[in-house]
Amino acid sequence: MKKHLAAWALAGLSALCSPATWAAVELEGVRFEDTIQVANQPLQLNGAGVRVKLVVDVYAASLYLPHKGSTLEEALDQPGAKSVHTVLLRDVSAQDFVGALMKGFKANNPPEVYERFLPRLQDLGHLMEETGSARKGTLVRIDYLPQTGTRIYVDGKRQGSDMPDEAFFKGLLRIWLGPKPVDADLKAALLGRK
Repeated sequence: MKKHLAAWALAGLSALCSPATWAAVELEGVRFEDTIQVANQPLQLNGAGVRVKLVVDVYAASLYLPHKGSTLEEALDQPGAKSVHTVLLRDVSAQDFVGALMKGFKANNPPEVYERFLPRLQDLGHLMEETGSARKGTLVRIDYLPQTGTRIYVDGKRQGSDMPDEAFFKGLLRIWLGPKPVDADLKAALLGRK
């Protein structure tokens, strides 16, 4: 009887610790699910955190990968779909959002990568500027779909056409995870270190 109880308790503990039962994360009122689907591939929440500029919370962000990764390389080099979600915690002008994006891309990628993707960054900038100012609660979702490229959604609405080449998505991901991330605490949180 004791062996059966011990086995049952161990099975219950294993079920509680399994990835399928991980809880969603809530930050500043924003809920990030523990798993999502991108391109018919299940992705798991790798980490989530808040971007703070000076003392102001700017947005909550999450990173979804096929498998957990705790380093930039582990996040970038995984094959398959990937996704970054940002939810604004205050109103932001499109110009400020785009400016921060360009600055982060340039700071975390070699000059030749920045120059190579500058036209795509400018296209992305024009796309974001068309939306005007982004209000508190706006969700910007950046998905990488294998064989398709980078796809952007704002509040669930697809924006523009897909941007081919995985290197472009990797360049975007370096904004948060690169050697000069926009926020070191956010980088640690996205990589599951906090």
